[in-house]
Amino acid sequence: MLCPKCGCDNDKVIDSRSIRGGAGVRRRRECTRCQYRFTTVEEIIPEELKVIKRNGVREDYLVEKLRTGVKNACYKRPVSDEEIDEIVESITHSLVRDFDKEVPSLEIGERVMSALKNLDQVAYVRFASVYRKFQAAQDFISEVKHLKK
Repeated sequence: MLCPKCGCDNDKVIDSRSIRGGAGVRRRRECTRCQYRFTTVEEIIPEELKVIKRNGVREDYLVEKLRTGVKNACYKRPVSDEEIDEIVESITHSLVRDFDKEVPSLEIGERVMSALKNLDQVAYVRFASVYRKFQAAQDFISEVKHLKK
């Protein structure tokens, strides 16, 4: 692991903790050169899962891409990083469980919207506006009306 401050590749682990129910490990590290302390996270990455995009292109399933999308939807909302991590982890585990090698991007989007609907309705509408490619204010109004039902 390279020190983010000095670039040294020699560090020692000060503390390790299991996170997300054993799905990952959080490590507190200290650089042996400059004594800068930093945190790393290790998690299982489903390498074989491919996403089939709307245009038919296949690409690797990237947990960070999912996390970024959820985080953007929750920007300046009362949603903690832990809640975002729980959503991402839950969706990732369900996709790995329900799909063998390939998953349609539409399925991922629907699962994110379902999770956000229960967590924060503003984040849900934000995500839906990008996912469903809203073109006009009427699209937002329709979604909010549908959400109220």
